[in-house]
Amino acid sequence: MSGEWRVASGEVRHYRHLLVWQKAIAWVEAVYEATRAWPSDERFGLISQVRRAAVSVPSNIAEGCARRTTPEFLRFLSIARASLAEAETQLIIGQRLAYLDEARLARLLEPADEISRMLSGLISKLEERTK
Repeated sequence: MSGEWRVASGEVRHYRHLLVWQKAIAWVEAVYEATRAWPSDERFGLISQVRRAAVSVPSNIAEGCARRTTPEFLRFLSIARASLAEAETQLIIGQRLAYLDEARLARLLEPADEISRMLSGLISKLEERTK
């Protein structure tokens, strides 16, 4: 039984058990690695923005899971999805500015798509529970 199902069913309420949180943490590491070689004049610009957005994904999953109610958890999962879309957009901008090649961008967007699908699935399960 997956951690996501156990959280959605009310059986477990710890974010570290969620596969989506684990994958988001690994994705943050990949984003940091990919942006390490970006131009130093972007340190306080695009690098900072994309890293903050990426970090926001697992952070909001964790914060939402720690909340007391399912509607609160849903709100934070929605924020996590929005942060994921923000980071993806910034990575695409980085590729268009020639900071990332297309292959590296694809290696970042693939797990982001999986995380997005997982968040959508968890949101759906939790919404079913609130009906």
